[in-house]
Amino acid sequence: MKKLDNLSFLIVFGLVVLNLFVWFQIIFRAESKGTEFYFLDVGQGDGTLGVFQNGVKFLMDAGPGAQTVASLEKVLGRNQKYIDLAMITHPQLDHFGGFNYILEKYNVGAFVVNGREVVLPEWRELMEKIKEKEIPLMVLGVNDKIIFQNNSIDFLSPDNRQLQSAELNDGSLVGLVKTPEAKMLLTGDISFSIENYLIEKFGVEGLDADILKVPHHGSKYSSGEKFLDAVTPAVAVIEVGKNNYGHPTKEVLGRLESKEIKTFRTDTMGTLKIEFEGDKLQVFSL
Repeated sequence: MKKLDNLSFLIVFGLVVLNLFVWFQIIFRAESKGTEFYFLDVGQGDGTLGVFQNGVKFLMDAGPGAQTVASLEKVLGRNQKYIDLAMITHPQLDHFGGFNYILEKYNVGAFVVNGREVVLPEWRELMEKIKEKEIPLMVLGVNDKIIFQNNSIDFLSPDNRQLQSAELNDGSLVGLVKTPEAKMLLTGDISFSIENYLIEKFGVEGLDADILKVPHHGSKYSSGEKFLDAVTPAVAVIEVGKNNYGHPTKEVLGRLESKEIKTFRTDTMGTLKIEFEGDKLQVFSL
């Protein structure tokens, strides 16, 4: 899908059944509708849910704790208790901790990890639960791909060198989600060095996406200008909560604003929903 140069958008604030309802529209070409993306309010952490047209659900990361379960139930309802694919970008608590709570209430078809191991009791607990429940566990990285009919997730990183880095963030799974309506780039906690690697390896055509999950909660060491120019997103989402790191930083917010990228944050707007209707992309705050 090719984004149009001229974007029209509308932001409306209103109170609907005691929930803040926010939406805007960006005009671009789309052949069909049905896909939904959710950026879950999980506190200081990541949790991105995708629901493809065929009903297949994936969850990339799950925040640090039990809050993710409440966010999932708000989105899916209390009767939907199956997630087809769970993915962990890298083994830091703010990205995987919530899966320990999710597995108490949800069935999961398969797990994907980057292959990096850590000595954390919560990680050991999660690996034991996955084994006990006999859930398939796959290690994926650069050049791997998952296909669901006319949808796919292309993994752009990590490679073996990045997995051996002393910095866990460097080994984050980076996934380019492709659907008939749009492309979304999920970035974990990558920094400038990995962004530059992606630009060199895949170029502008390989990184172009309509929706960007802003790397590392808006850290000033991520979302470089060259990276934003390569991705050229129409929409950026910062998954972040109350923290002592200053996330999202003024540097990143400034870079996003200078590129005229419409930016949304889970710390100020709660769970965000992106859906598609004809040639319109719509963003809601739930």
